[in-house]
Amino acid sequence: MLASLQVRDLVVIDRVELAFGPGLTALTGETGAGKSILMDALGLALGVRADAAMVRPKAERAVVSATFDVPPGHPVTAILEEQGFETGDDLVLRRVVQADGRSRAFVNDEAASVGLLGRLGELLIEVHGQHDQRGLLRAETHRALLDAFGGLDKQAATVGEAWRAWRDARQALDEAREDEAKIRDIEASLRDELAELEALDPQPDEEDALAGQRSRLVNAQRIVEAINAALGALEGESGLDTTLRMASGELSRVQDQAAGLLDPAIGALDRAVAEANEAIARLTLAGRDMEGDADDLETIEGRLFGLRAAARRHQVTVAQLPDMLTRLRDRLALIDDRDGVLAKLADAETKASEKFEKHCRKLTTARKKAAKALDAKVATELKPLKMGKARFETVLEPLDRDDWGKAGAEKVAFLVATNPGAEPGPLQRIASGGELSRFMLALKVALAEKRPGAAMVFDEVDAGIGGAVADAVGERLQSLGRDGQVLVVTHSPQVAARADGHVRIAKQTSKTSASVDAVALDLDARREEVARMLAGAKVTKEARAAADSLLKAGVS
Repeated sequence: MLASLQVRDLVVIDRVELAFGPGLTALTGETGAGKSILMDALGLALGVRADAAMVRPKAERAVVSATFDVPPGHPVTAILEEQGFETGDDLVLRRVVQADGRSRAFVNDEAASVGLLGRLGELLIEVHGQHDQRGLLRAETHRALLDAFGGLDKQAATVGEAWRAWRDARQALDEAREDEAKIRDIEASLRDELAELEALDPQPDEEDALAGQRSRLVNAQRIVEAINAALGALEGESGLDTTLRMASGELSRVQDQAAGLLDPAIGALDRAVAEANEAIARLTLAGRDMEGDADDLETIEGRLFGLRAAARRHQVTVAQLPDMLTRLRDRLALIDDRDGVLAKLADAETKASEKFEKHCRKLTTARKKAAKALDAKVATELKPLKMGKARFETVLEPLDRDDWGKAGAEKVAFLVATNPGAEPGPLQRIASGGELSRFMLALKVALAEKRPGAAMVFDEVDAGIGGAVADAVGERLQSLGRDGQVLVVTHSPQVAARADGHVRIAKQTSKTSASVDAVALDLDARREEVARMLAGAKVTKEARAAADSLLKAGVS
């Protein structure tokens, strides 16, 4: 919901601040008072194009801020989070236009693109008027509107899922067919690579083991010398083993007389003797293991260097060579079974296509039924709007197979004809702004129960009508406002009298300047404004009495 609009230094507006509530709000004023400028101001906040002529003379810049109340879960929240903006209950869209025509956009006081304002604006408010090309006038929105009216959103989502599955299956098949020739070209090299790796037969963790063996063989002489020196120290006449045994023997001779005092020391010496003997045994075994020759070193180095060369060719580590061997075998297995793979992919594509077409047929049937219901509903709404001879048609146009997509197999267009016998055409080609607005109003009323949400602005919806027709327009606008927010720029007292809120726009002029004021009216001021709309320049008692009657009738 639009909560407020602040405008400063825009065209002839010095400063205007307006607050809006739910329901129907009427904006009235004499012709040329500046109502269209307020609509232009709102458009700026919603991302429409700006130019230097919009800046008030002698001002450095024009500033427009529109504040919206955003309920939890509103679609704009997802867009804001996606773009990295903070979210909350209030959303402020601000536009600054410099005197040279350049403009800047802000979302919640953070710099943003004008395009983002437009994306957010389309979800927050719908402007229906002669020159507006958004919302219901955009043909690309009609299919979704029809689905919403017919309660077909889930069915349409199912079609979308089926289409994506078909697209993926078709893409997999196309890629497989495109790869066929390429794979045949590399088949020979793949087989050579596989033969090489199979001959090499790399094993897990083999590099570390080979590297360790190579290190021992390269340093064999030093290692053997160290082993012999250690054994000499342990086994010689004055070696550690002899020394430990002598020490243990000396203590054992007096062990009984020591009454247990020497037992721990003797035990430790006995364990040391055992450990020394184990060390001697292990060193002896290690010495025998070091009795390799140069041929062993050559074999190990050849194996190790061969593994590392293969790893470099395949751009992997030596440890990854066993996995590379497995992948090569798998790729060649696919090549050997290429016909089977292609057949499976083709079968999957056919099944996905058939499933998508099945869901499309169901959706098309449901859309045709919904289209008839929508046409009848709009026709019912057009009659009291003095457009009973006009015709509204929802047309489903089949798409070429290549153009099928996630939304189905047809496009939807809302077409109208304003005169009997005339061929229906797109909504935006209607010449009269008033007729266009009334078509929009009828369509909005028809869709209201199925598509509540964005605030709505109607401009020139009462052009060329009066009396009962204007009252019918007011009644429908009032009805739309019950479940949301509607702003209407109007010259009709019947429409204004049905509003929940009323803003009067007036222009003051002098010899050197002009300015526009916008004022929210209380009940007495509303009575006077409606009377002015009825009577013209001079407000009479009769006009005030008629205004009272309209205001009383307009209370819902």
